[in-house]
Amino acid sequence: MAALQSELVVTRRWLSAEQYALIYGLARITPGTNLVAFSAAAAWQILGWLAAILAVFAMTVPPSVVVVFLTSGYQTFNSNPLAMAAIGGTLAAASGMMATAAWQLLRPEVRVGRRLRAGVIFLASLGASLGFSMSPIAVLGLAALAGVLWRKPE
Repeated sequence: MAALQSELVVTRRWLSAEQYALIYGLARITPGTNLVAFSAAAAWQILGWLAAILAVFAMTVPPSVVVVFLTSGYQTFNSNPLAMAAIGGTLAAASGMMATAAWQLLRPEVRVGRRLRAGVIFLASLGASLGFSMSPIAVLGLAALAGVLWRKPE
């Protein structure tokens, strides 16, 4: 997601930071694969319905084929220490990339006058997700309510 944000918002400027954040937030609450939902929404925002349909096709068919091949060879990978080490490194890198994406989404909210609000909502959401195993929809709904209730008067 960090790479997508960098490419779509910063490098190509196909989406504004606000559009990206909205699409990301809505994709997180949709059932199923969030990345497919994100890609469909981003493609629709940039080029329309045909692009959204093509994005869903491109995001689902090739990975499905790869998963079938990887699953068929799992027994070989499972007993190979080199392959397991590579998988462990990949998982660590993916976790780091998710942390980067989280920071890029939170950074616009961490500004003077909003730091405490952003930090409290972030930590409460983290605690609700990890400590109470709340669903993403419930966490996002409560965070949205907190954002509405805890805003600066305009």
